[in-house]
Amino acid sequence: MIRFFDFIFSLISLIFLMPLFIILAVLIKLDSKGPVLFKQIRVGKDGKDFTLFKFRSMFINAEQGGLITVGERDPRITKIGYFLRKYKIDELLQLVNVLIGDMSFVGPRPEVPRYVKLYSSEQRKILTVKPGITDYASIYFIQENELISKSNDPEKTYITVILPAKINYNMIFINNQTVSEYFKIILLTIRKLIFKF
Repeated sequence: MIRFFDFIFSLISLIFLMPLFIILAVLIKLDSKGPVLFKQIRVGKDGKDFTLFKFRSMFINAEQGGLITVGERDPRITKIGYFLRKYKIDELLQLVNVLIGDMSFVGPRPEVPRYVKLYSSEQRKILTVKPGITDYASIYFIQENELISKSNDPEKTYITVILPAKINYNMIFINNQTVSEYFKIILLTIRKLIFKF
């Protein structure tokens, strides 16, 4: 049933948002050199890699400076990128991932292989479900980049503090994968994005 909602909602959303996507593509191209899309390998259900899509919000080759984004004022972020990231607009292209079945609207945020390799056997339980655009961890850590920016060692803070906490939140949905919980998380996410509390 959840896959049915994922497919219908992502298809309708992509059709509705197409004019916005065209405008964003033009703005990104005018703002800096490089492709409109940012593609990155993430780990999905059952530990299988897939290509995640986003609107590019950083300068090309920015990943050479590390995988962790340090706050909204990370110098690798483009001018339009600040806006895209602030309102999570760069994530909208993941509707394509939902449509083709790599992701769901609700589920643990997919990680890069480097961090998945650090999971304990218990933490790998999150790989038994499809990754998602949002879940409780996304809601409670919506200001994750700001938290990391205050650290003297951002990657260590992410690995030892934030990642384990996010996985604990992931388990809430994993242990209660119902349609009602699915819609509850979507509505909570929308409220969080609008009201920031």
